[in-house]
Amino acid sequence: MATSVRVRCDDCSYEAAFDSLRRARTALSDHERETGHAVEWEIGSLARGVERAGDDAGVCGRPGCENPDTPLLDHDTGRGPDADD
Repeated sequence: MATSVRVRCDDCSYEAAFDSLRRARTALSDHERETGHAVEWEIGSLARGVERAGDDAGVCGRPGCENPDTPLLDHDTGRGPDADD
């Protein structure tokens, strides 16, 4: 499944569809900054890799729901080059 995001402005006729969260968020920010309008977005679907990364990182907001065995997280965060193994 691919990423599908729709951006829509309630204050004008601006509406667009994107296949990338980054492009959608950039367009939303640009439109809000240029017009002062409040733009809504709807995420219809995400690519499977994006879903897995979110699940593994624990983006649901509940403590402890991340996957500690995922290769997607940097398990050495905060460790300096001289840290003991």
